[in-house]
Amino acid sequence: MNNQSTSNILMIRPVAFGFNTQTAQSNAFQNRDHDQQLVQQKALQEFDGFVTILKSNGVNVTVVNDTIEPHTPDSIFPNNWVSFHDNGDIFLYPMQAENRRLERREDIIRQLEESFKANHVVDLSRFELKDQFLEGTGSMVLDRENKIAYACLSPRTNTEVLKAFCNYTGYKAITFNAFDQRGQAIYHTNVLMAMGSQFAVVCLNSITNTQEKEAVIASLKETRKEIIDITFEQMNSFAGNMLEVKNTAGETLIVMSQTAYLSLTDEQKTVLEKYGKLVYANINNIETNGGGSARCMMAEVHLPEM
Repeated sequence: MNNQSTSNILMIRPVAFGFNTQTAQSNAFQNRDHDQQLVQQKALQEFDGFVTILKSNGVNVTVVNDTIEPHTPDSIFPNNWVSFHDNGDIFLYPMQAENRRLERREDIIRQLEESFKANHVVDLSRFELKDQFLEGTGSMVLDRENKIAYACLSPRTNTEVLKAFCNYTGYKAITFNAFDQRGQAIYHTNVLMAMGSQFAVVCLNSITNTQEKEAVIASLKETRKEIIDITFEQMNSFAGNMLEVKNTAGETLIVMSQTAYLSLTDEQKTVLEKYGKLVYANINNIETNGGGSARCMMAEVHLPEM
């Protein structure tokens, strides 16, 4: 049985976080803050604050420090280069930005192997040679219980690599195209969609093709997910970028940023609260400069524990 959520989370503590020019072209959520020195200081405060909130809610967080060399301004978002699965498999992913490829670190996997059972490492990074990318659980929103990978196609989410992932794992892919309100392709699926055991948050307006939209809705209904439809404005506030997490007592938490939380209506909060405790942290500076939010910062470790 694959569980949707886990109480084990990997997070990477930044040493040189900042605006990444290599990813900015396809990530409309990034905005450069002028004082990049200050950006790293603020990011560190926000990161530590977020980890404290998770730990105080009973989540088991493994924090690994980033290294000064090589320079990886986006290392705070590990869910793009690695994913961990219930059967002990670890997947490494092909990344579009060259400086993000440097985030893949074997020593992090070795460290996790001290507490968890790893089976195979499946390395998909070879697809970079063909300029084909799949950026982990940014590119795919996984319904782990039903083995469905929802993926919005973009320069960072390629159908060939997705097919390879599905062949290895037995997942079924549901692909679609999604656009923001300006008509720009949305770079990662986890910006517009979040998956819980019993709910799905999704910006349905971003899926402009009627057939594709209906296929997503049908799949969510078939798997008995209550759909929480968010607006473009809420999506831009990272309301699609939340993650269902368990704590060590087995309680369900729905983790998001403060920006996302404040964007939700009372009605949406009430629906979500049926399924878990809403937990949020102020990561405003990370969101603005990095163009990613709470979900991107957490790589769930579904590996069996030792």
